[in-house]
Amino acid sequence: MKGLRGERLGSEFQKAISEIISRKLRDRYPQLSAIISVTGADVAPDLKTAKIYVSIYDKPEEKQLDSFEIIKENAGFIRHELSGMLRIRTVPALSFILDGSMEYGAHIDEILNKLDVKSEDDD
Repeated sequence: MKGLRGERLGSEFQKAISEIISRKLRDRYPQLSAIISVTGADVAPDLKTAKIYVSIYDKPEEKQLDSFEIIKENAGFIRHELSGMLRIRTVPALSFILDGSMEYGAHIDEILNKLDVKSEDDD
């Protein structure tokens, strides 16, 4: 959704869903990964659907995928909790998309650290 209203709604959804995952969902599923971040929210113009981008950082990839499955399976619970937090007439159906930006950033950091070590050794 483009425009000021869409950006504002996306931002509100992002904050609220992040809070729901970190508090209420983590209480129900303590095995969730430690670092889960909601990186974005795209709300459709008709407010019927929303794409929620979630980034999960955990070393064993199985645990990362398990956490993402828990989030996807609890989309209805998250939507219900969202309806109590936001004052909008219709809460959209949520679809979660795994965003690999945190993992990609960590990979870039590793590469840069290796380059820094080599340049210091050359001096």
